[in-house]
Parts: sequence; C-alpha cells; structure tokens
Amino acid sequence: MTTFVDRVLLHVSGGDGGHGCVSVMREKFKPLGGPDGGNGGHGGDVRLVVDSNVTSLLEFHHGPHRRAGNGRPGEGSNRNGGNGDSIVLRVPPGTSVQNSRGTVLADLVAAGMEYVVARGGHGGLGNSSLASTRRKAPGFALFGEPGDDLDIVLELKSVADVALVGFPSAGKSSLIAAMSAARPKIADYPFTTLVPNLGVVTAGDTVFTVADVPGLIPGASQGKGLGLEFLRHVERCHVLVHVLDCATLDPGRDPLSDLEAIEHELAQYGGTEGDLADRPRMVALNKVDVPEGRELADLVAPMLRERGLTVVEVSAVAHDGLKALGFAMAEMVKAARLAAPVDVAPRVVLTPKAVDETGFDVVLENDEDGGVRFRVRGERPQRWVRQTDFGNDEAVGYLAERLARLGVEDRLLKLGARAGATVLIGPEDNAVVFDWEPTVAAGSPLTGPRGSDDRLYT
Repeated sequence: MTTFVDRVLLHVSGGDGGHGCVSVMREKFKPLGGPDGGNGGHGGDVRLVVDSNVTSLLEFHHGPHRRAGNGRPGEGSNRNGGNGDSIVLRVPPGTSVQNSRGTVLADLVAAGMEYVVARGGHGGLGNSSLASTRRKAPGFALFGEPGDDLDIVLELKSVADVALVGFPSAGKSSLIAAMSAARPKIADYPFTTLVPNLGVVTAGDTVFTVADVPGLIPGASQGKGLGLEFLRHVERCHVLVHVLDCATLDPGRDPLSDLEAIEHELAQYGGTEGDLADRPRMVALNKVDVPEGRELADLVAPMLRERGLTVVEVSAVAHDGLKALGFAMAEMVKAARLAAPVDVAPRVVLTPKAVDETGFDVVLENDEDGGVRFRVRGERPQRWVRQTDFGNDEAVGYLAERLARLGVEDRLLKLGARAGATVLIGPEDNAVVFDWEPTVAAGSPLTGPRGSDDRLYT
C-alpha cells in the first residue's frame, strides 16, 4: 500500500456564483412596491495552506477531485443568497504548485503560507440592484459566474539543509538514525528506503535538518531505479553529503567510482531550483568499523582531499566520527546560510491602472470564408457575457448598453466594422457570436424598443 506520495495531479474547481433573483414586491396596499430580487452568493474558493504536520501528498492521491461549494441564488424581499463554502487543502512544506503546462504558480515552503488556487465565481445581481432611474423595474437578473476550473500538479520537494546522497545500502539511513531522532527503516538489501527521511541534528549552537534521499544508481536521472522519483528532494538542500560505502562487496565498485557515478546523475538532473553542481558538498566515508573499510578509507581519503573535498571517516554502526561529521556539516550549513539571499518580507505594491486603460481589446481575424471578423477580448466583456440570460431580450439589451458604455462599439467603428459584421466575445472555444449593428451612441438608430436588442445570439 502506498504510504508516501510526492507528486499528484489534482483537479480543482471553485464554486459557482448563485444567480440573481427576479422579483417584484407584492404586498397589500403597495401596488408599486418595485423590484426586490436579491443578489446571488459568491462561490467558495479552493485554498492551499502549508501545514508542518503534513508530510505527504497521499490524501490527494486518493482524492484527486476537489470542488468548493456553490453560492446560493438570491430570493425575493431583497434576500441575498449565502456564499459557498471554501475548502482548505493542507499540504506539506516544500510543495510546488504548477499548472498543466509546467508553469510554477506558487512555491509553498513555510508553515502558514496560503495560496488560492481556484477562485469562486461572483454571484449575479438581482433585479433590485439593477434598478435605476431609467430602468425602474428590471425584468431580468444576472447569472452567477462559474468558478475557476483547472488541473494543477502538486510536487513535494523536501526542505532540508543537508542531503545525504549515495548508492543503495551505503548507510545513509543508518547515519541519519545515529545522528538524529529519526528512525528510518534499515535493512541490508538495496532500496530499503522508499521515502525521504528528515532528521534534526544539533552541532554546537547550530541546528540543521538532514534529508536521507533514497539510493541513486547510474541512470537515475533517466528514470532507472528510484532515483528519478526522489532527486527532486535534493533541489532545496543547501549542502550535499556523499555517503560512500567503503565495505561494499559489489564487484567493480569503490568509493571513487561511486562518487563519480552519483555526481554524473546530479549533473544530468534538470531541476528547477538551480544547478546542483554549484552546491557545496563533502564526503562521508562510511563503514570504517570493518577492517577492509578502514584500509580503503585511508587509501582514498587523500585523493578526495586533493579534489578540494572535505572528507570525514565515519561508522554509523560504531558511532565513530559522527561528532566530527556533524560539526563539518554545521560549518558548511552556516556558510550556505550566510551566502543565501536575506529573506525580506513581501511588500504590497499598489499599481493603479493607467487613465486610458479600457480593460478590453478588439482584434481582427480571418474567418473560414476569407472575410474578416472582430473578436472582443477582456475580463469585463467576457464576464458580462457569462452573466447574461440570452433568453431574455431585456437582459440582452442591458448587455449591449454596457458594451457601448465601455467603448466597444467606438473601437469597432475605428477598426472599420460595418453593420452586419461578425463580432465574437470570448475565447475561441466558447465565444458568443452576433451580427453587429451600431446603436444610437455609435451613430446608428436602434433596431428595437428601449431595453431590447435582438441582434445577439449564442
């Protein structure tokens, strides 16, 4: 049974906004009560919150579909609908949020960080809110907007100061168990460790975390063994410690060849946190409690030091050299922390829109018949279209008035649009199409009574 998951595909949906209500007050002795339709409630959001008590993405592996609550529709007597319930998804520290194209949306590394991954839709206005001096009793209301609906990828990368890397059964789990309170599974067969283990180590006045990354083998960066699944857990670590087995019985292996093989895999791995070749590293020659291991360690240690590497001879079983190893790690961790950029509290930057910012754009496109058509893009026009009941002439007329006030018709005239031109509002896969006729404001008479416009169709 799967107990650790560090990468999941999650489908999240914000709640839909509730529809506005069409209602007219009907009470005794109040023949002209007026409109009293309430607004629809907003849909709930889907939020990701970092929780240090969560260590895996297993919950989302078993439940990959998450949807927030929908807003309630408005009612008569000016009763607004209730907002939909938001849902909170708790993720472990070090979770990277990506969209389906691989673009990083958020990097959640610290406890308490929060990210709204899918926003709920706004509720539609009831006819009470749409009333004006020109439109005393609107016979329509606005639909609620649909919430965001998208696929995201959650990828967990361990947040640790030091990463222990090396071949399977090199003694990484034994080291982290001997140096910290972590109690990983330990056995004498390859790939005993199936999940990254974290331990806290104290050396003098320095406290740091150590990650035991499951064993790597040649070809791990191309998917062999378990390395590709867990190389991502090396990305956030500041210091790399090569744990080399000086008492291996495998033919053709020795500490130097093991080091070169693991360095090759680290160089081939293309992470998102920077080049792993730039990370400071050191070497722990393990299993020196075995006589043959001690002899081999004494032989290769000078060669490794000639390469500029810090070398410590240790035995996880006999606890030899662990204190020296801990202080050597602490020195490298302190240096890495000093070299790291200082975390600055995020500033809130308010950037006002330009005075000529219209919030929409009109582009010319070629249609299938060789002619041209006009596509209107922008958040507001597309939102207004989604909120319009095209089965209600008055609602369609209200949409036309809003577009005219926004300046869409003036822009169409400047681009050369003529009566009967094809105009689309929205994306290519879900656009509203209509044959355009300019209104009075654009220099042409209306084609119908006030409040109605039969030129639009879906």
